[in-house]
Order: sequence, then structure tokens, then C-alpha cells
Amino acid sequence: MSDHVYKIVELVGSSRTSIEDAIATAISKAHETIRNMRWFEVVETRGHIEDGKIAHYQVTLKVGFTLESE
Repeated sequence: MSDHVYKIVELVGSSRTSIEDAIATAISKAHETIRNMRWFEVVETRGHIEDGKIAHYQVTLKVGFTLESE
């Protein structure tokens, strides 16, 4: 197994459906521009309430990706 060096970025995803969908949305969008993503950590979960109901979920993620070799 080779040694790995990771770069970490912070993302915020949101969804009207669920926390899981907010995570998936953030990772899917980041995948468009960030290569070699390997792991994520949910560091904060929030939501917005309207008229006594959940309007949307919001999650803050730390995402680690490996750096490319030259």
C-alpha cells in the first residue's frame, strides 16, 4: 500500500428531501470539478423551518481527495 496525502475541502449541500440527499447533492456537484475524492465527514447539520415544517436540510461536509503525482 502506498502512502497517501490528502487535501481537504469544505462543502455545504442542501435538499428539500433529506440529509442523505443533501450529502449526495454536494458530492455529486463537487465530482464535476474535483478528482480523486476518497472520503467525507459530516461536520454540521442544519435545517430551515417554514410554517412549522421542515423546508430544507443543510449539511456541511469535509471531503478528502488524494493529490495527483507528477
